[in-house]
Amino acid sequence: MRWGVVTFPGSNDDRDACNAITRVLGDPAVRLWHKDRSLGGVDCVVLPGGFSYGDYLRCGAIARFSPIMEAVVAHARAGGAVLGICNGFQVLCEAGLLPGALVANRTLRFVCRDVRVRVETVTTVATAFCRVGDVLTVPVKHGEGCYVASEGTLRELLDEDRVVFRYCDAHGRVGPESNPNGSLHDIAGICNAERNVVGMMPHPEHAVDRLLGSDDGARVLRSVGAWLERRGTLGPSATEVVPGP
Repeated sequence: MRWGVVTFPGSNDDRDACNAITRVLGDPAVRLWHKDRSLGGVDCVVLPGGFSYGDYLRCGAIARFSPIMEAVVAHARAGGAVLGICNGFQVLCEAGLLPGALVANRTLRFVCRDVRVRVETVTTVATAFCRVGDVLTVPVKHGEGCYVASEGTLRELLDEDRVVFRYCDAHGRVGPESNPNGSLHDIAGICNAERNVVGMMPHPEHAVDRLLGSDDGARVLRSVGAWLERRGTLGPSATEVVPGP
């Protein structure tokens, strides 16, 4: 399968995402620039971590208006796979592809460390290679990673099994001690109603080598291909594309 990794001004995990995809999965990764207006025929779009446009206004607020996002939205609405990581999660919320928002950590401090997340559902593009209850060790690094939403939205996410990951301890227990940012309901990742768009604050691309602490992130990345294959949609994107410079 073909991946597309978007680079916004201020992205700093785009190269890491490409490296994880090509080195660990052995898949081709197309570099997409924020001014591109198409996706290069990719099966999955990755919106990587970083500080797009310097996080001015709000995290992801300006990136939402980048020319590439029109193609990303079209790809998502056509059923294409989209994975937003950290800043990418923030961009997806700002673009209306996912509900809620990411706000300042409750401690008002930047957090950068390994965390554990529990897989809550396996019927999403980011968890098809996992099992419910699996505990994954992946790093976080953010200052605005606290997920918030209205009571109605939270109820909808819970009722529709759209909470993808929750922060937890080594035994899979959730609680304030294992929640690094104060996210409501210990939410570390969610999906859209169609389950082809997932946003998550932890960085799977930084957890693909056991020698560096964990390779659990590779299971998240491998899930994308497994999910697309099960749906029979692995192949050319539904969105017409032309690579940018």
